[in-house]
Amino acid sequence: MHIPDGFIPLWQCIIYYIIVIIVGYFAVKWAKENLHEKQIPLLAILAAGIFAIQVLNIPTPLGASGHMVGAALVAILLGSPFAGFLVLAVVLIIQGLVFGDGGITALGINIFNMGVLGSSIGFYSFKGLKSIIKDIPAVFIGSFLSLLIPALIIAIELWVAGRFPLKEGLFLMSTYHIIIGLVVEGLISTIVYTSLKKIRPDLLSGVVNNG
Repeated sequence: MHIPDGFIPLWQCIIYYIIVIIVGYFAVKWAKENLHEKQIPLLAILAAGIFAIQVLNIPTPLGASGHMVGAALVAILLGSPFAGFLVLAVVLIIQGLVFGDGGITALGINIFNMGVLGSSIGFYSFKGLKSIIKDIPAVFIGSFLSLLIPALIIAIELWVAGRFPLKEGLFLMSTYHIIIGLVVEGLISTIVYTSLKKIRPDLLSGVVNNG
């Protein structure tokens, strides 16, 4: 889901940077007030795992890559979309600055799509669904939606930027990310969630333990 440098006009990149900086301020504030010391190793492990799995990506005809994001999983496990934002921000900054994956000008929009949208959609979908269905299928659906919906929004962003026709973009991004969302994002997130809930429920947020 990385958008490369040069795909988005600079003035639009600046808007996404501003949004990300504002969200980042509140995310850091949340971490200082709510993140328990015993959860920090979990956060680091999740960040490392997401970084590693994002190396396995599938190029799409739109220029944006397709891969697991993991923001929803982090947000669900730690009980806030701010957690997913912080992990994805760190991962994407390293990828953009060190490995050239996404680039610097596109860093803001990539963090917005994966860190802001992915975390929020996944977390609030899970939170809403777990009161209706069991928490495990809620994790799967929330993780799936956290990948699919931002992918469709990326198609719209690329259309607004004049890079790709809207109809074709929506079709291609939905096709790629329905498969990735079901086979990779949803499945891996569910396995990790289920394993941690059984083995180390003490590391998980109250929103999970009450699920």
